[in-house]
Amino acid sequence: MRARATTHGVLWDKYRQAMGDTVLPRPFDELALIARLAARRGRPIELIPVDALPNLPCGLLMVTDQADCIVYATDTSTLHQRHILLHEAAHLVCGHDRVEPGPGAGGGDVPPGSRALLPHLPDALVRRVLGRTVYSEPQEHEAELLASLICSRVAREADTPQLAEGQQRRLGSMFGAPPARGGARG
Repeated sequence: MRARATTHGVLWDKYRQAMGDTVLPRPFDELALIARLAARRGRPIELIPVDALPNLPCGLLMVTDQADCIVYATDTSTLHQRHILLHEAAHLVCGHDRVEPGPGAGGGDVPPGSRALLPHLPDALVRRVLGRTVYSEPQEHEAELLASLICSRVAREADTPQLAEGQQRRLGSMFGAPPARGGARG
């Protein structure tokens, strides 16, 4: 159990570093979090709802010169939509949009399935934009992990009533907990 607790701590440290000073909205709202991330990045994050199509991803991140765009499936559960949005936003938080794609990742051909998802975009734009959305397996794992960590934190906090700052300080001093930094929960 100790190894799991240590691993969990390392993951949360990485999460905190990636998120910087971006605080999770309370009560949680993934759209509000994405708006905060957009403000932190200094560029818009546009959300594009689409009907899911068989054999295609249920979420997609496109990075353009003007905005970051998250395409997400709408004909799924609310919980799944939340996870899709957080997964794609996690790619931005982790800086995956700033990493050049590896060999064979977006070398000029329109990526498979992009025509079906975004038929109104010209091929030249799709090549330029979607060519950067092919991530390595470790990047996919990292984005999935960050999205899952956020969902886990949200679920835990939903079951925990928020204490006023004075109550938090008094309870923390009683149990020897260090004071919260800047009132952020994380």
